[in-house]
Amino acid sequence: MITLKVRLTLLLGVAALAGALIYAGVTQWPLPQLLAWSRNDLGLKLSVFNQLSMLGGLLVTVLLLLPLAFWLAGQVMAPVSRLLRALEGAVASYRDGDFSFSIAINRRDELGELIRMHNALGQTLREQRQHLVQRELLLDTVVQNTPVALVLTDAAGRVAYANIASRHLFNEGRSLHGLDFSELLADAPEALRRAVESGEDALLSVEMDGSDETFHLSQRAFRLQGRPHRLQLFRRMTRELSRQEVATWKRVIRVISHELNNSLAPISSLAHSGAELARRGDTARLPGVFATIGERARHLHGFIAGYASFAKLPAPQLVTVEWAPFLEGLSLHCRYRLATPIPAQPGRFDAVQIEQVLINLIKNAHESGSAEDGVTLSILETGRDLRIEVADRGPGMTETVLAQALLPFYSTKRSGTGLGLALTREIAEAHGGRVLLANREDGGLRVSLLLPHTVTH
Repeated sequence: MITLKVRLTLLLGVAALAGALIYAGVTQWPLPQLLAWSRNDLGLKLSVFNQLSMLGGLLVTVLLLLPLAFWLAGQVMAPVSRLLRALEGAVASYRDGDFSFSIAINRRDELGELIRMHNALGQTLREQRQHLVQRELLLDTVVQNTPVALVLTDAAGRVAYANIASRHLFNEGRSLHGLDFSELLADAPEALRRAVESGEDALLSVEMDGSDETFHLSQRAFRLQGRPHRLQLFRRMTRELSRQEVATWKRVIRVISHELNNSLAPISSLAHSGAELARRGDTARLPGVFATIGERARHLHGFIAGYASFAKLPAPQLVTVEWAPFLEGLSLHCRYRLATPIPAQPGRFDAVQIEQVLINLIKNAHESGSAEDGVTLSILETGRDLRIEVADRGPGMTETVLAQALLPFYSTKRSGTGLGLALTREIAEAHGGRVLLANREDGGLRVSLLLPHTVTH
């Protein structure tokens, strides 16, 4: 392969050789002989001849070499110029989104390698463009046919994109593109309009077509092509919530049936045994029979009372709570080790409900098999949250149990009702907080109760 460097060297060599030949022809032969002959014939002076032999040689060499140099430069730059024009057209084509442009020049030098790389780039861009178009088509098909109503609005509040579900929800199946979304919401149910105007995610129920529909609204703001946009997702939850409600009721019935059978079966058997003992006159064993019946009845009463307390949880009464007397009262009900200093600022929560939560959590920590001094209570102020943690050194929980531990009626204990942690979550959420469960790195479980922290004076 002859490179451009080699070609340029050869052409410069040709130019130099041509210049040397021209200069020799002017100063040595044949031009000096012609001038000498002209001198004899025309009577030119010797000084003029010598001056012409030096200056004329240089002048004639330059005059003859310039066109040759210009021609050689054209030969060198011609392929480069053609390539630059082709690349200019390719860039303009790429700018307009057309990647079908390719350069059909067959060379075996650096320019040829550049052309092959350009054509390979164009092929890659064409393939990527094709894949992108296919993905966009797939995404648009999925978005258009999803049951979730999707509305994308621009900074002016006009609809930039809407799928089929949103058209049926807001405009009787007609296109929403370019319409003012606030005007569409004016004809929507008031609860839906207020939820959108709040700018927050929400779960709401509205009356539509003579029946109640439950929607989950998700809203997100972001920038698209440098301009602010807002995305609203309206998901119908009525059927899903109905299925969840039925599943929950089935679970409740199974748990209650199991517990009632566990209590009523022994009571029925003991009542029959007591009647048989009384018939035979064996009254010495009757007190034990009656005591066992009473024990099972009390257990059943406690079980029913637990469900009733979960179903009738009162709204929390927020009061200012001093930590020292609160912790002192808590220590009368359960054993724990305080792992953090007592906060200087008092808390603000329902003392009775939070005390019941902590009693349940500390009791669970002891029942996990943790050593008595391994059950700790921590109270931390983290920004806007008050973090109360109960930690133990038991075996912790598996990922499956962690995912379901806060669900009502879920329990891993043989005699558990599955209401302890669920009640904890209900109380925390009623306070505007939440509950977090996590295994500790060095063994054990940590239950964190996060409550909104209000500084009082």
